[in-house]
Amino acid sequence: MSKIGNAIYEIHHMDILSSRDQWVNHLHPLVKFVLTVLYITTVVSFSKYDVIGLAGMFVYPLATFLLADLSFKDSLKRLRVVLPLICLIGILNPFFDKIPVYIGTFRINAGVLSMITLMMKGVFSVLASYLLIATTSIEQLCYAFRLIHIPQILVTQILLTYRYISLLLEEVNRITQAYSLRAPKQKGVHFKVWGSLTGQLLLRSMDRASNVYESMTLRGYTGDFHYINEKVCWKPQDFVYFFLWLSIILLFRRFPMLVIIGQAIGHLF
Repeated sequence: MSKIGNAIYEIHHMDILSSRDQWVNHLHPLVKFVLTVLYITTVVSFSKYDVIGLAGMFVYPLATFLLADLSFKDSLKRLRVVLPLICLIGILNPFFDKIPVYIGTFRINAGVLSMITLMMKGVFSVLASYLLIATTSIEQLCYAFRLIHIPQILVTQILLTYRYISLLLEEVNRITQAYSLRAPKQKGVHFKVWGSLTGQLLLRSMDRASNVYESMTLRGYTGDFHYINEKVCWKPQDFVYFFLWLSIILLFRRFPMLVIIGQAIGHLF
């Protein structure tokens, strides 16, 4: 499968994941969106040297992976491009922050701690965002955006952009396949035809967009979408899920729960 075909597959696969019949998928989208924002905000608020406290925040993505029955290995595979870039952000910290820090009798540079903390913040934030997308469809997310009064034109732009990405990739895939059939011995697309192929892509995309818009108009589109979840009512499990995780996140932010749990286990044994 080509890279473009693989990208199209990944987009469709994320749509399949978000539409599965799982308990987490049926939660109200606003609950999952607000929790994700609160979680990322809390993760970012940790001190740059608080590695142990920040490590406890992994409880949210870990529990969500288990509740949503998602493969952690497959998730890392899909995020293989993003995660290394995030980890590279703080790679130079040990060279600039050389203040010595002692962990027991072990001496370490403060820059190493800040590098690890920065990497953990990025990884946890990306995992939380991935879990939101994997358990919530784009229509549900846009419905949640409208509930918190994000402007209608912006929400419509987000929804249509997401939907048109797959259409654009399909057009690119057709063009590249047609080019490869006409130049079977050539690797990639020659730079001399980049301009003409880009023009063809633009014209084909405009024609496809015109057809899609005409279809939307014939179905009664007047500038706003009637999202599929507008009839979804709040359920008790939504409130329980939200306040339970809100309490856990605040508890792990206020206290070093890993240390407390470790000391409690040590006293037992």
